[in-house]
Amino acid sequence: MPEIPPWLAFDGQRLMFKAYFQETVQERWKVASHIRVVKISFFLEDGTMKIVEPSVDNSGLEQGVLVRRQRIPIPDPVKYRYYDILDLNIGKELEIYGRVYKIVDCDKFTREFLYRSGIPVPDPIDLPKDPYSEVMKSDTFPKKPSRMVDVLGNFLKYDRQVLRFYGYWDDTESLHGIVHDLELHYYLSDDTMEIKEIVPPNAGRDSGPMFVKRMKIPKFYTALQPIGAQDPFTILNVLGDDTAQSYYIVDSLNTGKVSFDHYKDNDLGIGSQLNVFGRKVVVTDMDGFTKNYYRTKYGLDNFTPLTRPLKDDELCQKVERYVPPYNGFGSYEDSLGNCFTVMPKPPKSDFIKFLYHDKQGLDSHVLRFRAKMISKIPSDEDRQFIVRVFLMDDTISVFELAKRNSGFVRSMFQKRMPVMIPGQDVFTSKKPKYYKPQDFYVGACVNLGNFLFKITSADVYALRYMESHCDKFPKANKKLIMEKVREILQPVFKEFIQTYAPPKDTKDGIRMLNYEQLREALKRYMSDNITEHEMITIARHYSSSEKVEFKSRQYVRQLLHTELHRSLWHDLDRLKEDLLHWDRDRTGFLPRESLYAILRGCRIPVDVELLNSMLDHLHKSEDGKLDYNDLLQFMNVKIDPLPPAEPINIKTALWWASEKEPDCGCGINWCEFLKDLGIKEEDDATEDCKDSETQHATT
Repeated sequence: MPEIPPWLAFDGQRLMFKAYFQETVQERWKVASHIRVVKISFFLEDGTMKIVEPSVDNSGLEQGVLVRRQRIPIPDPVKYRYYDILDLNIGKELEIYGRVYKIVDCDKFTREFLYRSGIPVPDPIDLPKDPYSEVMKSDTFPKKPSRMVDVLGNFLKYDRQVLRFYGYWDDTESLHGIVHDLELHYYLSDDTMEIKEIVPPNAGRDSGPMFVKRMKIPKFYTALQPIGAQDPFTILNVLGDDTAQSYYIVDSLNTGKVSFDHYKDNDLGIGSQLNVFGRKVVVTDMDGFTKNYYRTKYGLDNFTPLTRPLKDDELCQKVERYVPPYNGFGSYEDSLGNCFTVMPKPPKSDFIKFLYHDKQGLDSHVLRFRAKMISKIPSDEDRQFIVRVFLMDDTISVFELAKRNSGFVRSMFQKRMPVMIPGQDVFTSKKPKYYKPQDFYVGACVNLGNFLFKITSADVYALRYMESHCDKFPKANKKLIMEKVREILQPVFKEFIQTYAPPKDTKDGIRMLNYEQLREALKRYMSDNITEHEMITIARHYSSSEKVEFKSRQYVRQLLHTELHRSLWHDLDRLKEDLLHWDRDRTGFLPRESLYAILRGCRIPVDVELLNSMLDHLHKSEDGKLDYNDLLQFMNVKIDPLPPAEPINIKTALWWASEKEPDCGCGINWCEFLKDLGIKEEDDATEDCKDSETQHATT
């Protein structure tokens, strides 16, 4: 077996020794020598050595590499020989370039390596005491001591945390004195305080609102402190009054220093009385953050506020500002702005409501209803409209879906605006009431701009949104509706079961009731006590299956191909590249939001409603993602081409999701409906429901 050369066998390996040398010091007070600790490295691959002294901050010495890596010769009388592994061990003294190093310790690898090489290694030797370090350990009083107080810790911990208190200063004993309302701010970062005076409007006082600027307020005030009292240094004049011949030094003993105690957080609280430069300030209340601070730090629980004293001529009642009645010009909010300022400002909108109900992705926060006009004119009875309710600002717009050759045009019937509820006195000081989203439901009659509309249906998004927010929409609250149905059907429950119970033998053993039969039964027993929207809510909740869509996949694809041919669009390859760029894992599926963004980014020349209808008909994976390969096949006009579709208004034709009928499903689960109804009756229908459920579970 060939022998491995040392530069390969010991590559990157070295022996580490800890050593020291004694350096003579000529010009240092009370010290004749100095002990300096070094580290000696012996590299096994080529026998070179390096000596390094660890750097110490502010040592005043040139530390670091003392001897660069090299082969170090042994001094006289030995010649032509270099230091080797046999010359390095604990307790040995090495003379290197006129300086003697004594080895006192080594690391674990060095000790094991020497043992394996047959070289015994003694125990570590203690380092001798350094005379200079011993002298520095003795306490010496500095000539210029640092008087700066370290406040960085409190600043990092309590920065921007302020305790706020409310109080007053009673100055009624003086001539023309009043009770001053004050607001105290205590800064936790540096224990400073500032006091602001709450000056009411038209008080006749032009003094600034700042009562005391931010500072440390002393507890015991006698007089103003002289200039320089807060300075951390005290200066001594040791050689007379002549400035040319005098000599000034810093007083290290701090002679004559007077400490002033100032207010801290433990001195403040409800009922505390503060002596603010001779003025008695009483704390009456604090804000929520301050209460939580004292509850957490000091365990206080009683935060009952105090009442400030009142003068004899001070009234406790609040005078409301008189608002003149509305004159009918412009909107109520615009006219109200003229009553408060000379230069009227535009009315402020509810930004928080706008933030939560603005369009977010595919969630438009717009409720759409189909309505028809109620009029005595025969030509207006067949007019159909779409009413949109915007949740972000409660505005309403009406769009007319006119038929061909009817004499009316498909256009905006009423622009987007808030609509007042009719039948109220407008010319008063009170703000008139406007229509809210809760006023719109299937079966409701609304008066919009002196035109009476009856809402006949709602789209799928509106129904789902109202059901998911049933706390705000009582007509879509299934719990409230079932309680009302239970109360009315309680006396006639047996008759209701015998009349409208569906047959037993049905598919899969589930008893199904048609929606029209349920609607007929509820109208018969509840008449005007239930609305159409409430019946739709019950039918949707107990629906056995989803409703078949009115627009088929083939029809939507035909519309899409017609639009692509009309716009001469042929960038399907570029669209495929973008889809593959987004699908890094090559799964073949992408979220609906990503597909919508890619289609809009590629500027597909079709309407947004048609894009959404196309995405609704694509194949989905188990986690809800869409198959973009199906999208490419859907948009490819060369594969399975379709004839051009008839020209229609795509924006209005695909606008309505539920089309002609409300989305109530194919049937109502009769057994689930009776179970949630919760009426205890000994009837054969309820027993049959239990038997059918048991049989269905077994199969």
